[in-house]
Amino acid sequence: MVALSLASAAACSGGGNAKTIRIGVDLPLSGSEGDAGTPTLNGIRFFVHQHPVLDGFNIEISARDDAVKGVHDPKVGAANIAALIADPLVIGVIGPFDSSVARAAIPLANEAHLAMISPSTSNRCLTKDPLLPAALSPTRTAITCAAAGVPVPADLRPAKVNNFFRLATTDELQGAAAADYGYKNLHLLRVAVLSDHEAYGQALAESFRARFTKLGGLVVVHQDFTPSATLDLSAFMKQAKSERAQAIYFGGVTANHGCAVRAQMATVFAAGEATPYLGGDGIAEDPACVRDAGSNAAGIYATVPVVDPQQVAESQAVITEFTGQYRNAWNYGPYTILAYDATAVLYSALDRAIKAAGGRAPSRENVVSELAATTTFQGATGTLGFDADGDTTHRIVSIFESTGSDPATPWRWVGAVDYSAKLPY
Repeated sequence: MVALSLASAAACSGGGNAKTIRIGVDLPLSGSEGDAGTPTLNGIRFFVHQHPVLDGFNIEISARDDAVKGVHDPKVGAANIAALIADPLVIGVIGPFDSSVARAAIPLANEAHLAMISPSTSNRCLTKDPLLPAALSPTRTAITCAAAGVPVPADLRPAKVNNFFRLATTDELQGAAAADYGYKNLHLLRVAVLSDHEAYGQALAESFRARFTKLGGLVVVHQDFTPSATLDLSAFMKQAKSERAQAIYFGGVTANHGCAVRAQMATVFAAGEATPYLGGDGIAEDPACVRDAGSNAAGIYATVPVVDPQQVAESQAVITEFTGQYRNAWNYGPYTILAYDATAVLYSALDRAIKAAGGRAPSRENVVSELAATTTFQGATGTLGFDADGDTTHRIVSIFESTGSDPATPWRWVGAVDYSAKLPY
């Protein structure tokens, strides 16, 4: 994939006398969240198994689980990073998987000048303030990270230099992408909007409203509701229907009854694809969402802020080789190939840093510098690079659709919105 000179490195590695570099990993690897974290770890393992030696150094993986009772835990993630920092052979980390864990881990790794590459975190405040730019707000007023109740990026970086990079794009693009897809592909002109009274959902809903209006659509009614077990949005539904809404956009998560709303829609609107229900990765590809939506689960469209490798020509050979070695379906997941690419990007930075150090083990600071200089890396998922804040410049948002009421049925990829060349604001 890249000019790593791996074959020649293996030839001169010195066998058992080779030096060692470790790649740290922090992911949820047990319980329900392990269903996503373990296939992600498999992508890292697969790349390292393909490239066990780099410039005379044996490469090892030191993987740690940040889940407690199946749920990611920021405190455990921070403890994992502290342990990896204490290991002098660890030169970089793949992870974390979740933004809340990253928020706890970044300051520790930053003080230690330890590079981190996440294949999946998408909260904008990890890297940029504001949470929602003014140009994606219907009121033209930015929503700051402080207003959302989270630290600004500078507060996560006591060393004053960025050490955190990611391959997922940021959340403010999800609402915009849903607006683009709804307006241009589903030909929606009138939409009602809901949000679940949390910063994530509100930001998605606001960015959808701003982008949809800019494109020429009309948001006929908007409501921010407080989730409860007795949630009843029948009055909202009837108002949306009277205003000739063709669809509903929901900013929020399944746990806040977001997909129970979809079930309620059937009492007022035509079922299924006749009245689309759009949302973000808080509901995307979630079996619980399908269960909550029940018989009205078809026609849910949701954004995911990463590329779908299944749709990328360059990914096919890697996927074929991976599935030939990891034969069980649960070994492969949405972030397997992104984790493979995250490892490849780290190898490339390591290669340059080792060469700059005259073949010796590079400093952690130099690895961070080389990652920051990455602009046109040819990965399995496309051409990858990082901006000045460590965010990917490969800004792809994928769109998936739930096609039926069986929670076990995979969601169908229906398209993607690419903001790599131009942002929607």
